[in-house]
Amino acid sequence: MAQRNAPADTAPGSSAELFGEVLKHYREAAGLTQAALARQIPCDRSHVARVEAGTRVPQDRFAARCDELLRTGGVLTRMWAKVDWYPNVEHPDWFKRRVQMEAQAIALRMYQTSVVPGLLQTEAYMRALFSRHDSSPAWVEERVKARLSRQPRFFAPDGPLLITVLDESCLRTAVGDPSVMRAQCAHLLDAAARPNMRVQIAPFADRNIDRPNTSMTLIKLPDGQEWLYSESLLRGSFSKDPNLLERFGRTYDVLRADALSARESAALIRDAMEGYEGHGHPAPEPDDVGEEQPQRNKRRRLRGNRVRCPRPRPRP
Repeated sequence: MAQRNAPADTAPGSSAELFGEVLKHYREAAGLTQAALARQIPCDRSHVARVEAGTRVPQDRFAARCDELLRTGGVLTRMWAKVDWYPNVEHPDWFKRRVQMEAQAIALRMYQTSVVPGLLQTEAYMRALFSRHDSSPAWVEERVKARLSRQPRFFAPDGPLLITVLDESCLRTAVGDPSVMRAQCAHLLDAAARPNMRVQIAPFADRNIDRPNTSMTLIKLPDGQEWLYSESLLRGSFSKDPNLLERFGRTYDVLRADALSARESAALIRDAMEGYEGHGHPAPEPDDVGEEQPQRNKRRRLRGNRVRCPRPRPRP
């Protein structure tokens, strides 16, 4: 999807506010309160209220679900695809080049350690993460807004390919309170169910996995160019050296082959999510990630985060 920019004379947020007004019109025409619509989506009433006010960016699935419930004929989904949700955001100077590449890329292959990558973070996870480094509400708000602005293109129905291998530390490193982590795990499962995305986990238990020393991204552009991106504490580095691309491309392919399958990864994410439960939130319904999820009793057969397969024993 092409990057969308608002006209220079358009007030920031006006497109989002227009989407909210249209949603409100159809909701009231259907005779539903915000709470009633939220129950059917399902989501929190505050989420519906903020979308209608133009202060919260919904996902495409929210728009599609509202179209279905309010019988709009697909109006909201079409509007969602055309709205520039973030007309005025500022990224750190050293990161702007990465953002520009993401706006054009046809495929990203990522490996991430310690924390969930920005393209797959929830808003609450971002706020908790940024608040660790700076308690200024204005700074946190600007960083969250900038990070969220990168996501709609990848979550659109025709979004670019996004392959992500997460070290298990991304699931176990607590960012925010348990409810934040639980919602983040659920978001990863939602992402894994999308046709253009895959999420796999490199588990702690498998010590034979050759993990890169740092997070990295392989970026493929429409003209065929490929770039290797890696990040240090204060800056990002790009390279299109053929030797490095071949070396780390092979490293990534082997890593992905050795990581848990989509089904096993979803099971491990669910296990992590269940570990963050017990705070007044019911367990979610299973998500469809292309394969039937193992139930709780079946997961007891997991050892070393891999499904155990019985081996034939030699006859005496």
